[in-house]
Amino acid sequence: MRGLKVSPQYPKGLANRAIFCSRTLNLRSIQAIGYDMDYTLVHYDVDAWEGKAFHYMLQNLQSMGCPTEGLNFDATLVTRGLIVDQQLGNLVKADRFGHIKRSMHGTHMMNTGEIREVYGRELVNLKNEGRWCFLNTLFSVSEAVMYMQMVDRYDRGALPNQDFSNSYSSLYKLVQKALFRTHVEGQLKGEIIQDPASYVELDPDMAKALLDQRAAGKKLMLITNSDYHYTNKMMSYAYNQFLPRGSTWRDLFNMVIVQARKPEFFNSKMSLYEIVTEDGLMRPAMDAKVDDTESRGRLYCGGGAAMVERALGLNGDEILYVGDHIYTDAALAKINFRWRTCLIVRELELEIDALAQGQVHRNKLKELMNKKDLVGDLFNQLRLRRQRMAGQPSKESAELEETLGQMLMVSDHLDSLIGPMLEQDGQAFNKHWGYLSRAGLNDKSQFTRQIEKYADVYTSRVANFLRYTPYMYFRSPSQSLAHDRHFYGLLDGEKRW
Repeated sequence: MRGLKVSPQYPKGLANRAIFCSRTLNLRSIQAIGYDMDYTLVHYDVDAWEGKAFHYMLQNLQSMGCPTEGLNFDATLVTRGLIVDQQLGNLVKADRFGHIKRSMHGTHMMNTGEIREVYGRELVNLKNEGRWCFLNTLFSVSEAVMYMQMVDRYDRGALPNQDFSNSYSSLYKLVQKALFRTHVEGQLKGEIIQDPASYVELDPDMAKALLDQRAAGKKLMLITNSDYHYTNKMMSYAYNQFLPRGSTWRDLFNMVIVQARKPEFFNSKMSLYEIVTEDGLMRPAMDAKVDDTESRGRLYCGGGAAMVERALGLNGDEILYVGDHIYTDAALAKINFRWRTCLIVRELELEIDALAQGQVHRNKLKELMNKKDLVGDLFNQLRLRRQRMAGQPSKESAELEETLGQMLMVSDHLDSLIGPMLEQDGQAFNKHWGYLSRAGLNDKSQFTRQIEKYADVYTSRVANFLRYTPYMYFRSPSQSLAHDRHFYGLLDGEKRW
C-alpha cells in the first residue's frame, strides 16, 4: 500500500459518510445512473426550505378562511419515516412489524398506557392509504408540523367552520391542499430561485463524484419532477462553479428529464416533449435519444422509464437510480423495472453521530434489561417449583414465598430504572422520536424496514460515492438471525443453550 502511495488510513473514513449496503451491488455492472434532483443532487437547508413552505401554507390556509394565529414551524416535532394516522389525528412511529412504539396526538406525546389504550393490538397497515400516510421525504416535514398543530386546534374547537372540523381526516386533506397550492402556484420556488444561497447547501464533492462516474463510462441521467426553469437555476448554482472552465451542469448528463411526474413516470408512459431552447421552448418527440457523440445530453419533458430503457439500450439491473423518496424514487423503480436503487438519507449523518454519542447509554440499558431477564427467569423457575409443591406446607415453601416477594421488588426497581432510560434513548437525534432507524431498544423502525426492502444501498449524500470509486463492489453484511447466538456453544463440542 505504501508503494502505491495509498494513505495508511485507508480504508478508514468518516462513519457517517459511508455507503451502506442492503443488497450486494457491483458498480462495474451498472451502465447508467439516474438521479433525482431535490434533496438528492441539490440538498436544501431543511429548516430554511420547510420553514418557508410552512410560511406559504399559513397564507394559503388564511385565504381559505382558516384561523392560523399562533401556528409556528418547529422541525423537531417531526422526522422522516413517521406515519400519520388520519383517522385519529396521531403521528406514530412503528417498528418493522407495524407495532406502534411511540405516538403523538396533536403536539402531545402519548405515554405507553395511552398508546396501549388507543391502539391495543392494532398494527400499522401502509396499504390502507386512506388512514395511514408514510412520511417518505423531507418535503413532508412542514406538512406534518402544520397538521399536528391543527389537530390541537381541532380538539379545542378553535376551527368553527365545519369544512375544517368534521374529522381529523378532512383536516389532513386541508393541510395537504395548502401545501399543494404552495408548490403548484410557484410562490415558494420563485422565492428560492431569487436567493438560492439562503436555501441550498453547496458541496463541491458532488460534482467530482459525477465527473468520475461519467469518465468511467457511466451514462448519467437527471430525472426530476421539477420544471426546467427551476432545475436550470438550482443545478447551475449548485454545480457550475465546481466544474471545469467552460462546462455547465448540462455537460454532466447524457439525458435530462424534467417534469417527470413521478410516480407516474414509473407506472405509465406520458407524452414526451423535447426542450430545444434555453428559455424552455418545447416540441413533441416520438421517443428519447442518447447520442454518445454529443457533448451534452438532450433535454426532455415527461415520458416514462420504459422510454429511458429504450433510449439507453439497457434494462433492469444495468441501471441504478438514486433519489431521496422511498416510494417514488426507490420502490417503484425496483418493483416495476427492477432497476437497482440508492436512497439518499441526509439525516444519517446526525443519526450515526447520535448512535455513537448514545452508545454508553444503550450499553447501560441493555445491561439492565439483561438483569431483568435473569431475575424474571429465576422468578419463573421458583414459581414453577412453588406450583409443584402445592399442598405440601413446609419451611422451604415459606422461604420460597419470601424469596419470590423479594424478587418482585427487584424486578419493580429495575423497571423504574429501565422505563425512563427507554424514553431517553435516541434523544441526541430527536427528543420526541428517538433514533430514525430504530424502534425500541432492539428492533428496527418501519423506515429502516422500507429502506432494506427497496434500497440496494443507502447513504447520506451523493458526494459519498467519491470515496468508493465508480467500480466499487458493495457487499451486504451477513444478516444475523435470532438463533445465531446459540451456535457458539457448539464450537467447543458443548451442547447447551
